[in-house]
Amino acid sequence: MDSPEQTPEQPQIYLVTPPSFELGQFPGQLARVLDKIEVACVRLDLVSRDEDTLSRAADALREVTHSRDIALVISDHLILAERLGLDGVHLTEASKSVRTARKALGPDAIVGCFCGASRHEGISAGEAGADYVCFGPVGASGLGDGATAEPELFQWWSEMIEVPIVAEGGLTQDTMRSLAPFTDFFAVGEEIWREDDPVAALKSLQLAMV
Repeated sequence: MDSPEQTPEQPQIYLVTPPSFELGQFPGQLARVLDKIEVACVRLDLVSRDEDTLSRAADALREVTHSRDIALVISDHLILAERLGLDGVHLTEASKSVRTARKALGPDAIVGCFCGASRHEGISAGEAGADYVCFGPVGASGLGDGATAEPELFQWWSEMIEVPIVAEGGLTQDTMRSLAPFTDFFAVGEEIWREDDPVAALKSLQLAMV
């Protein structure tokens, strides 16, 4: 099963769900995207903290992703990741313990970490055993504290650190084109889900990765 543990020669797509969606519609929409475009991993990233809502969403998306041999991770919820048979967890705050997640989920689970624009936090997460480190936003976005992850950070990381790197937040064709030589994955989410045709929107962004 593909996952952000693997480092490709050119970047791959790491798909992030919208912060909220209709359970009767989105799994089908996701399936259409996955059937048209190669995706390494999907992250369930709901703003809801309701356990039932998260569980039902995870069950529905797991059916879509696992039938296509694609990994599904969830943001932050270690217990749900384990209980629902997901492939791992994405920690949205670097201060949260990668080691704790690894201990809870085991050596085979995917454990990733969002580190904003902080090289130090990225290194700490990598040393703690993260399978990937995510930096962002790389463009105009509401992620993090407003600090932007500059191209120099990605270039330095790609030259010095072996842990795979993910670029996220405010992605455009221009930013993806400039970062493609230095990143392993692009975490694409709202950039396509806000469009009428997510498949076409993702294909357009994907052209910049080549």
